[in-house]
Amino acid sequence: MITPKINFTPGPSQLYFTAEDHAKNAFREGIPSLSHRSTKFEAIYREATDGLRELLGIPAGFHVLFTGSATEIWERIIQNLVERKSLHFVNGSFSKRFHEVALQLNRTSDAIDVPPGQGFAGDIQVSKDTELIAITQNETSTGVSVPLSILKELRTRYPELLIAVDAVSSLPYPDFDYNVVDTVFFSVQKGFGLPAGLGVWIVNERCLAKANAMLNRNISIGSYHNLPSLVQHEAKFQTPETPNVLGIYLLGKVVGDMLRVGIHRIRKDTEYKAALLYQELNAHALINPFVKSPEWQSKTVIVADTGASTKAITERLLARGLQPGDGYGAGKATQLRFANFPTHAREHYEWLCDIIKSF
Repeated sequence: MITPKINFTPGPSQLYFTAEDHAKNAFREGIPSLSHRSTKFEAIYREATDGLRELLGIPAGFHVLFTGSATEIWERIIQNLVERKSLHFVNGSFSKRFHEVALQLNRTSDAIDVPPGQGFAGDIQVSKDTELIAITQNETSTGVSVPLSILKELRTRYPELLIAVDAVSSLPYPDFDYNVVDTVFFSVQKGFGLPAGLGVWIVNERCLAKANAMLNRNISIGSYHNLPSLVQHEAKFQTPETPNVLGIYLLGKVVGDMLRVGIHRIRKDTEYKAALLYQELNAHALINPFVKSPEWQSKTVIVADTGASTKAITERLLARGLQPGDGYGAGKATQLRFANFPTHAREHYEWLCDIIKSF
């Protein structure tokens, strides 16, 4: 068996092609043992956050914070931004877990629940006592993407509510309008092609005001990693505790590389690769897209219904050095998932499609 050279799993996924060199430089410079209270670390923090602001179009008035993971951010959002009730759009395993976190933290939490593979349609109703709407913009388990137009519609209809967006497996592809969202978050082991262990939490002043209001009423919003504490340290380009210094360093360097490529090209390449694979799946006799409606098909995590052919196509791909992602949950034995991140070149997808076509 050939050791896979191209990793299409949706996370941890293929490392960005410059990550290894940046890691070698980091060790030569002593970055992994650098004090997080040093001026050198402050420069590393600034490089990463300034780069993210430019790459993703994050406007002034939003804070860029670091945590241990996106899973941690689920908890921080509920603790800091929800006193009583949240509403969650649920269409797969990860959006379901976000909802479960709210329940585990003893909040009342509603869910708009649709079957896996389907999107949200029709008249969306939100109860009056809801404080926050949580949307998983790209459901990693099923390959369903929520159109950005829904975010705008929700902001127009419910301007007083906070809107939280899980973009773990879609950024840097989506071009978010930050006027219609209050917080967006992701982790680095997917679209940014880095080792796991770092979450990025983007929050606006409305979120901070909500957290401070709860704190002022003696409502627990967590301890060391509550939102006011994170923002207070961000002002000094620091974190409350010793962070993943190496992860922040690598993020800053890879984001710099992406800026040199250009976000417009990254988005166009993503669309080209997705169109190529969906076209092949639609034409294939044995393998089809799991998400049927183009409106809901993710550009960054493409899920194929492989049925009884799952083992055979997996072995064919592995023999050629390509690692597909297993199906998730109920689809583990009958589906394959293919990440489409900036580190996956057009040539990788053309090769993938050639192998699928020949199967």
